Amino acid sequence: MTSVPAIAAHAGICATFRPGWDGAAVSAWAEAATLFASPAALVLLLASALVIRLRHAWGAAAVCLGWSALLSVLTFLDPTGGRRAAAMAEGCVGSPVVFILAVGAICVALVLYTGRPQKPRER
Repeated sequence: MTSVPAIAAHAGICATFRPGWDGAAVSAWAEAATLFASPAALVLLLASALVIRLRHAWGAAAVCLGWSALLSVLTFLDPTGGRRAAAMAEGCVGSPVVFILAVGAICVALVLYTGRPQKPRER
């Protein structure tokens, strides 16, 4: 009797996190693609491209701060109240490790690229 409500509870969790979930386990790569497709991540990707284009060190610091805030909210703080772990156990949410590594690489690249001294312009 106790397993039926637990299955219904898990189905509710997956319906909340991934409404169109087909039942196949979500990989870390698919989870990274889903997280990068969130509106906040798309804005930060655009901001990262703008910082690279302008080569602005303080802008890179601000964008990295934004990435770390998004990373904390989506993966570590779990605004859903612990239901993310249950959804990961069910298989409808994947591991965020690829997303974490990619965000770290973006931030390191931003800092290294904008922190280098620029060559003087030739006239």
